[in-house]
Amino acid sequence: MRPPLLSPLFAPVQSLTGIGPRLARLMEKVLPGQHHAGEPRVLDLLWHTPTGVIDRRATPSVAEATPGTIVTLNVRVLKHARPPRGNKRAPYKVRCEDDSSPIDLVFFRAQPNYVEQQLPVGEIRTISGRIERYGDKLQMAHPDYIIAPEKRDELPLMEPVYPLTAGLTGKVLVKATRQALERVPEFTEWQETNWLKSKHWPSLQTALEHLHKPTESDHISAAGPARQRLAFDELLAMQLALGLVRANYKTQKGQSIVGTGTITEKIQNVLPFKLTPSQQNAGADIARDLASDARMLRLLQGDVGSGKTVVALMAMVSAVEVGCQAALMAPTEVLARQHLETIQPLADAAGLTVDVLTGRDKASVRKDILARTASGEIDILIGTHAIFQTDVDFKDLAIAVIDEQHRFGVHQRLALQAKGKAGGVNVLVMTATPIPRTLQMTHYGDLDVSRLTEKPAGRKPIETRTIATERLEEVIDGLRRAVSSGAQIYWVCPLIETSDTSELAAAEERHAHLTQIFGDQVGLIHGGMSSAQKSATMASFSDGVMKILVATTVIEVGVNVPNASIMVIEHAERFGLAQLHQLRGRVGRGDRQSFCMLLYQAPLGETAAKRLEMLRNTEDGFLIAEKDLELRGGGEVLGARQSGMPEFRVADVPGWTDLLKAARDDAKMILEKDPDLISKRGEGLRTLLYLFECDEAIRLFRAG
Repeated sequence: MRPPLLSPLFAPVQSLTGIGPRLARLMEKVLPGQHHAGEPRVLDLLWHTPTGVIDRRATPSVAEATPGTIVTLNVRVLKHARPPRGNKRAPYKVRCEDDSSPIDLVFFRAQPNYVEQQLPVGEIRTISGRIERYGDKLQMAHPDYIIAPEKRDELPLMEPVYPLTAGLTGKVLVKATRQALERVPEFTEWQETNWLKSKHWPSLQTALEHLHKPTESDHISAAGPARQRLAFDELLAMQLALGLVRANYKTQKGQSIVGTGTITEKIQNVLPFKLTPSQQNAGADIARDLASDARMLRLLQGDVGSGKTVVALMAMVSAVEVGCQAALMAPTEVLARQHLETIQPLADAAGLTVDVLTGRDKASVRKDILARTASGEIDILIGTHAIFQTDVDFKDLAIAVIDEQHRFGVHQRLALQAKGKAGGVNVLVMTATPIPRTLQMTHYGDLDVSRLTEKPAGRKPIETRTIATERLEEVIDGLRRAVSSGAQIYWVCPLIETSDTSELAAAEERHAHLTQIFGDQVGLIHGGMSSAQKSATMASFSDGVMKILVATTVIEVGVNVPNASIMVIEHAERFGLAQLHQLRGRVGRGDRQSFCMLLYQAPLGETAAKRLEMLRNTEDGFLIAEKDLELRGGGEVLGARQSGMPEFRVADVPGWTDLLKAARDDAKMILEKDPDLISKRGEGLRTLLYLFECDEAIRLFRAG
């Protein structure tokens, strides 16, 4: 289905001259956006953007060359001087000259035959590298390039510098990328002519040429026209894809659900608190969506502790009231079981049947749950990604709730939607990670949004303090007093075990240290443990048997122990702002006054100091999210470090937020005028979607 003109770009890198299996494996480590399984493609080379440039344009005579600089020289080879036999440390030297002065080319651990082949005596060669003065002689150690006169045009006078990995040289990447450039076809322009002119942007082909074969230093600049053009292309492709997915979803019929209110009323009667105004507003948004005959696709954003689960439960109950089923999917088993614990008492009071399905259920238990789900006996099924599996059949799934959406891809969302009759499932996506409005546009542009802005009544503010690690013993003395008064404590460390290259305190070491002081009241939980071990540890902490839980960030999302009132975060300066806020949200859920202690290693860097100060000053997650975006920049927040959010390949450039807004407006206008992309520009934009692998939008075209 992909346009034939793109086939050369989607060929594996081994289709290029000089790239074999070993180099392909090395390229796999560094090339961006490995969105696909298997060997990297030619296209991935084009998206691998340079970080700098080596300027080889200086061509002085040997005598005029400035020591310490990169120069390109034309020299005659005079003689070879091999190192003395048995002395491997001595260099291999080749004496050369031009009309102005001699120069020695120096090679350490050289293969003599190779050097003689490269530099035949009496021949002229172009050499390029860093010239140095050694005593009274000029020399160049290991020239970057040695080129015969007839191949002079192969020397990159402005050589791009790429991110590399051990065993992969810049020279290999430059050569491969130049071959990739030769495969770039003539594209029909998909950008508006006036827009390109106003921005002084080149065509896509020229932009790629400037990036990978620069002739000026600003050609590779992130703020330069080439990078800005490519960034806008990627953002436009993303916005178009989201718009198409959303439009397609909205045109498909969903089940119109208008609950009777009978079960909802029973649950509201047993809730220990009154719903906040924003919970009521979000509930009204969802009820309107469910009542319409178009499918619901809504994002419920709520800061930590804002009561999203109750809102989601009310939505699921509406489906059960009309004889349908609901599913709630969480990213981890710990979180899935936590949801079950929260929902079970309310479900029991209302006469609902709820169960949990995870990847580690025994065969007999799984078989029973699958049978009861297929027969309709289970009203609400909670689970991990195990719910996606093909053997999970619902009698009539009407609403799917997906918690912590940033841990799942769009394709997983669609897999769950397909579980309903004719795929007509209403979807509610929840996240406790406040999403800045810019990122909302980028990754959630296909969803309607409801926000929960207050915390449930009675929740006290969390007192946040910053404490230098030198005062660790004082902190531990304070914990002694807290434990004796019945408090429970989280202690979060950034690593599982000690690393030789890191000064970070490891969770296992901290656990051993605290166990010496508090005995068997201290537990440990981290991502390297089995699901059974994690569940048992969390149960012990939830039941109050364990008083201190030492953890890695595995407890960042969704863990709910109301009696836990103290959060200690060790090496807080190493965590992102949004993550610190998530961790802090694990406390402040009960009657006790809660505290968050941010232990930092002095001296603090400027950005880290701003992060900790921001956290001390506010509990508003949305404000924190905007600040986090400002401090980190778009690419890093969207990168792999942020819990699996998709990363940009070329769009992480200065001013990307303005480009994103422009791309969003352009995509909106395009889809209003040409929703099927059949105009001349529309056809070009279809190619753009393929180029940036916006597969979901492409799938809709194929279906349509």
